[in-house]
Amino acid sequence: MSDEFSYYNPEFKIDDPEKYVITWVQTTPMEGVDLIKTFEQIAAESSIGTWTKICTMNEEIATKLKPAVYDVDENNRTAKIAYPIELFEKNNMAGIMSSICGNIFGMEVLKELRVMDIRFPKSIVESYPGPAFGIEGVRKFFGVKDRPLTGTIIKPKVGLTAKQHAEVGYQAWTGEDGLGLDIVKDDENLTSLEFNTFDERVELTVAMQRKVEKESGEKKGYLCNITHSDYNEMMRRSKLLEEVNGKGEYIMLDVVTLGFSAVHSYRLANTGMMIHAHRAMHAAMTRTPGFSISMLVLAKVYRLLGVDQLHIGTAGVGKMESSEAETVEIGNNIQMDETPENPAQFSLGQKWWGMKPVVSIASGGLGPHRVPEAVERMGKDTVMQAGGGVHGHPRGTAAGATSLRQAVDCAMEGADLIEYGKTHKQLGEALEKWKPKSRVITYDEEANKQVT
Repeated sequence: MSDEFSYYNPEFKIDDPEKYVITWVQTTPMEGVDLIKTFEQIAAESSIGTWTKICTMNEEIATKLKPAVYDVDENNRTAKIAYPIELFEKNNMAGIMSSICGNIFGMEVLKELRVMDIRFPKSIVESYPGPAFGIEGVRKFFGVKDRPLTGTIIKPKVGLTAKQHAEVGYQAWTGEDGLGLDIVKDDENLTSLEFNTFDERVELTVAMQRKVEKESGEKKGYLCNITHSDYNEMMRRSKLLEEVNGKGEYIMLDVVTLGFSAVHSYRLANTGMMIHAHRAMHAAMTRTPGFSISMLVLAKVYRLLGVDQLHIGTAGVGKMESSEAETVEIGNNIQMDETPENPAQFSLGQKWWGMKPVVSIASGGLGPHRVPEAVERMGKDTVMQAGGGVHGHPRGTAAGATSLRQAVDCAMEGADLIEYGKTHKQLGEALEKWKPKSRVITYDEEANKQVT
């Protein structure tokens, strides 16, 4: 061991869940390094330990603050670590993550390390605001009770002028035959560009939103990306959006690139706006096979920090990497008030003590041909969100929007997709282009030709 204490305690039991933050970690040590000793070094580095004995350490500190390594599974190279709650400033997520997921990833003895889950006690959960609106508030906003919401991302991601952006939004919200989408969203990399500035885009797109609402009698949502690394500028954009569109509407944050502090601070500002959380760049942390933090961990953190909607994948049916089992586990943890431990997904479970649930966003390679499968796997408290799957429709955005709505209706009725497409024109046209069982693995030939 690197210091004077043993952290491994095979007899350890959680006597009071309120006393500990629990993590579930998986590691591969460098050749010749003992597995249990490696887990002990991880526990030490993330708490009170260092690489050698120190004169400032004493028995009182060790007794009160030393974490326990337990439930070691040498076959799967996993262990749980129980950290005494006194190690953390409860309402400081940056500090908590600096401890649990900080220096440990740089340790030389490690060949691989993954933090698979964190279970937070009641005192930490209740120190965070959680969602202001949650599922119930989002449904109340739209007046939609019993189906998944539908949305699109304006495509191409960037390139359209503010005027073109607003016009595409109008087509998506309107659709055909009175079936338009609930939501139009900026993409993650559309901020304020010289050909599409934030201020002009807000003015023109909100005008189109209001026009469609008046024509259709339906409430529509515009998920406008206010992300900026200058927090003051981001708040200016939020205020402008509130002035133009009204309180209680949407803003969008790129929550990973912004960081925990910006997300937490925005929620604590109590702007009265619903927070749509895009997870751009998450895979740099969650997907890496060697050193990573699971998306489950991030999703639980964002529920604490207070987002109302969160991208979690498409349960294995879209273009983004995520299995059905993983996506369902994440969805359960951001929507249920209590989830049990699930060893198959290395999930510790979590109790939320009444914190509002988060709307799951299914997005990334989704189209009407895959919607029933996504709904079956992810449930109805989800936004079925398609970019290319709307704008790639053979007759354009309006028809694509309607085909997505029809696909959701088909799923809710439990009807056969092919048969439903025979009596619903726009869906039938979409199914002619995208076969119902086809899966997006890579960009199709047609898309590649467009950019060559």
